[in-house]
Amino acid sequence: MYAERKTRIDICEIGRRMYARGFVAGNDGNISCRLSEEVVVCTPTLICKGFMTPEDLCTVSIDDRRLSGRRKRTSEILLHLEIYRGNPNAKAVVHAHPTHATAFAIAHEAIPSGVLPEIEVCLGVVPRAGYETQGTSDFASSIRPFLDKANTVLLSNHGSVSWAPTLEQAYWHTEMLDAYCHSLMMAKIIGNVERIPPPYLEALLDLKEKTGHGEDARRQGGGGLYVNPEFGRTQGGAT
Repeated sequence: MYAERKTRIDICEIGRRMYARGFVAGNDGNISCRLSEEVVVCTPTLICKGFMTPEDLCTVSIDDRRLSGRRKRTSEILLHLEIYRGNPNAKAVVHAHPTHATAFAIAHEAIPSGVLPEIEVCLGVVPRAGYETQGTSDFASSIRPFLDKANTVLLSNHGSVSWAPTLEQAYWHTEMLDAYCHSLMMAKIIGNVERIPPPYLEALLDLKEKTGHGEDARRQGGGGLYVNPEFGRTQGGAT
């Protein structure tokens, strides 16, 4: 019972951070965390994430059976459950609408890679799922191709979703993503978005593996090091 109570308190704290940072507005966004292999605690629908109490939260089974809660569970719980079923390392999920990252999702602009060391090590490539109506099974399954290749995904015309072994880490992914997208936009306004040279980028991917962040998807699939290499290039700019 203590573990569940602490998880509920932690979810409310993350909700307050999300609201304070402007990652959600109104009753946007949702958060969940696994209590066990079969039980998930999640935010309810139609509530501001900045003003939740532990008693507001719900519990559902991994197959979406309501277990407890005075409010209805988030309408987007299927997205969370898809992540838990598809990635055994995912113990917490944060879905938000961070402004700068959501701008990339709206524009259908691939988030460039090879620009900031911290992003390469902690996030890696951030793919974009195709648009589906939120709350549906199709919406949930839209991220299925990325569950073993990423820890953060853009949701087309919608927002972002991040997952991690801990709730704090899942929130960090969201925060880092939005700060990165903001920096990319500002650098593009200034002039060029320059890339880290290939040997240094390879060294960062080595560091990513050594520090327990997993093998980078670019090494799994044999693709290039740089995603969207044309982003932020002015005439005569280098990549």
